[in-house]
Amino acid sequence: MDVDTVVRSPSPADLARGLAALRSWQRDDALVQLHPGDLGWAWRQGADAVARAVRIWEVDGQIVAFGFLDGPTTLRMTVAPERWTDPDLARALAADASDPGTGVLPSGPASIEVPDGTALRGALHAAGWGAGESWTPLSLDLAAPVGARGSSLHVEIVHGADTSDFTAVHRSAWDNGSFTDERWTAMSAGAPFAEARCLLGRDDAGEPVAGITVWSAGRGRPGLIEPLGVHAAHRGAGHGTAICVAGAALLRETGASTAWVCTPSDLGSAVATYRAAGFTRLPERLDCVRQA
Repeated sequence: MDVDTVVRSPSPADLARGLAALRSWQRDDALVQLHPGDLGWAWRQGADAVARAVRIWEVDGQIVAFGFLDGPTTLRMTVAPERWTDPDLARALAADASDPGTGVLPSGPASIEVPDGTALRGALHAAGWGAGESWTPLSLDLAAPVGARGSSLHVEIVHGADTSDFTAVHRSAWDNGSFTDERWTAMSAGAPFAEARCLLGRDDAGEPVAGITVWSAGRGRPGLIEPLGVHAAHRGAGHGTAICVAGAALLRETGASTAWVCTPSDLGSAVATYRAAGFTRLPERLDCVRQA
């Protein structure tokens, strides 16, 4: 049976409604899907840029799917959990994502990230999408306290005075100069940051060596790590593990049920850091790709 979907990009004012739906979809039995924190991290480009990158699908006025263009040809997408296995909706969503005329993705090579366990993944493969980049999700149950694991890292919540140190760590960690203090200010002013925190780790000499941003979706819901980084001059001293543990502990304090992260599988050092912090490696996930 056909499903009549309406797909659109929201105005900045309407973005709040989509974010509320995305927040409500975060559940431990629907783990590793697009999270409000993913949009929160992108908010460093400004609310207008985020709104332009969002695609919202509705059926009879209800939001049933949410997509975010993480670049012009990469769509990160999820579906309302109660409709994860709806084959009719999956076919309609796959058709929209595959047709450049809908404004979801342009023609040519593209990739789509969708949660495992959704009918949408199978519908995309049936529509000719193949297997792409491999990602490794990891999670940590926050029911029990998160241990300090013997680190001497001094951790503080980032406020205005610490912004420059935090952004400098990130720029060094990722060898990317785009994350300026102004970008941090824009990110921290975004709606998703109301339930987020940035943590800065300093060594015994007071040098800023590691940073992490953690995003809550509310009490009893999974929280996201996005991103974590260690200053290039201070790697190999366990700072990544220590700041990860601190971030997970903070998520637990906010009432998050689980801390999770997803990293490219070929970043072995990142996977090792999360494992050392107590995270459990989940089955690898493959993007869906269209070659032409």
